[in-house]
Amino acid sequence: MERTWNNKAWFMVLPVLLLVAFSAIIPLMTVVNYSVQDTFGNNVFFWAGSEWFEEILHSDRFWEAMARNLAFSAIILIIEIPLGIFIALNMPKKGWGVPVCLVLMALPLLIPWNVVGTIWQVFGRVDIGLLGYTLRALGFNYNYVNDPFDAWITVIVMDVWHWTSLVVLLCYAGLVSIPDAYYQAAKIDGASRWAIFRYIQLPKMNRVLLIAVLLRFMDSFMIYTEPFVVTGGGPGNTTTFLSIDLVKLAIGEFNLGEAAAMSIVYFLIIMLLSWVFYTVMTAYDAEQ
Repeated sequence: MERTWNNKAWFMVLPVLLLVAFSAIIPLMTVVNYSVQDTFGNNVFFWAGSEWFEEILHSDRFWEAMARNLAFSAIILIIEIPLGIFIALNMPKKGWGVPVCLVLMALPLLIPWNVVGTIWQVFGRVDIGLLGYTLRALGFNYNYVNDPFDAWITVIVMDVWHWTSLVVLLCYAGLVSIPDAYYQAAKIDGASRWAIFRYIQLPKMNRVLLIAVLLRFMDSFMIYTEPFVVTGGGPGNTTTFLSIDLVKLAIGEFNLGEAAAMSIVYFLIIMLLSWVFYTVMTAYDAEQ
């Protein structure tokens, strides 16, 4: 039987799509305009063509910040996805513990990004912060202001604390949607805990895991506020990610043309990597 499509629903969402497109296109066109021109202020512009793009793509500064971004995103995904799955598997599915766990998981997500950065900035200080003071008292030479390794550890732990809850809630939603009949059949067959996870729970979580990976990758790759508040991109440039470097270039150095070109390249890289993630994971899901 030939399937028929009802396109009337598009008319319901068309005004919203047009509004979003309009609000996104105007800033984007402004950035594109700046990326092919140069200015010395007073609203006077000079044509630069592709000069800024060539300078960005041949800049060691850009590629070093890119490498830091990719490393950070990879570490975040390696930690948060398995940890989120583990926590979701061990959360209660019935009873009074369900709302308690859901509220506790949602609390970090409700805190604004700049407040998260401020919390961890104070928390990690060696003079008044509980974490920094405790680690120093235990004999660890911890100082995220001066030590690059400590700065990275602090930023990673901060992001894990802030965003693992998102993965947990998505995985939990996938788990509670599994009918009890699957578990009953597995119990009758004498399936092990690992077999239940491998053949029942994990396949049912594939789609929510795809969303979790895409969201966490895009968020971690675009991270700005939290590390900027905690470390300011330091010590040195060790936590200067692309977003922080972009702001320094545009506001600190007032190099609007190069910053605009960098933001476009940044945007295209995020789009490309997100498309690769989506294509690979949907292809894997189709094979299951």
